[in-house]
Amino acid sequence: MENKNAKEKIVRQLINQNIDIENEQELIEMLINEPIAIDVDKVNSEKLKFGDKIADALTKVAGSWTFIIGFCVFLMIWMILNNTILKEVDPYPFILLNLILSCLAALQAPIIMMSQNREAKKDSLRSKNDYKTDLKSELILEILHNQMSEIISNQKKIMKSLEKKEIECDTDENKRLF
Repeated sequence: MENKNAKEKIVRQLINQNIDIENEQELIEMLINEPIAIDVDKVNSEKLKFGDKIADALTKVAGSWTFIIGFCVFLMIWMILNNTILKEVDPYPFILLNLILSCLAALQAPIIMMSQNREAKKDSLRSKNDYKTDLKSELILEILHNQMSEIISNQKKIMKSLEKKEIECDTDENKRLF
């Protein structure tokens, strides 16, 4: 009985709701029929705001080779144009280019961090979800193991009883013959 109360307590913690369970069979049915796992990506995507979607899109683009190569090409074109054709716009130490790069980095870094923080929260939610699923599986397997042990024990008792009856029948038959 104490084992059952411990399981019930674990299940309550697992599901985060009050459960009225009268017997172990109800516990098994509840564990099997009640979903524990959630689709973290689906839940998270439903909660995304417009700014979150933009941050994720920017992070996806800014963290790609296409962006890096494209930005290098932009920098080369800027330097070549300002050294040859547009000498008065941004001459050699390229102060305007440095200002643009600094502003870009100042804006891009927090946006990428927001996206990474959201991913970390999703990973944490996935981890908790995995734990709940593993715990549910462990509880179900433990209950099934106990039931199998009980079935095997009962089967051995039945076999002994049948053997005993068979021996008694053989003994009765031998007595009638003699």
